[in-house]
Amino acid sequence: KKLKIILIEDDVILSRVIGEELGEAGFDVVFAFEGSEGLILSESQKPDLVLLDLMLPGMNGLDILKKFKKDPSVKNIPIIILTMLGNESDIKKGLELGAEDYIVKSQNAIGEIVDKVKDFTVKKNI
Repeated sequence: KKLKIILIEDDVILSRVIGEELGEAGFDVVFAFEGSEGLILSESQKPDLVLLDLMLPGMNGLDILKKFKKDPSVKNIPIIILTMLGNESDIKKGLELGAEDYIVKSQNAIGEIVDKVKDFTVKKNI
């Protein structure tokens, strides 16, 4: 079966590009453009992995991450933070809050993001 990923990213064009690449790599991608929508979709669709942007309208990604980890129905879904911020304190905070990994978009080409996701799913045996 295809692994399902929920991509929580407010940049529509970037979402589409990342989604197409992940789709070509064999993943089933569901899009959410804000955090609360991503949380609701995760509760109903039970993805294998969530890619979470930090800079979102409304509630920021770290607050969404906290909500995921407090919600028994989704707290065990692995989350990889995907953001433009290369800020060390955000990386540290995200990992402390329970994110599995952290990818800085500006430092990674789209193909590298896909490779990291593939490596992660293999490593975690998802």
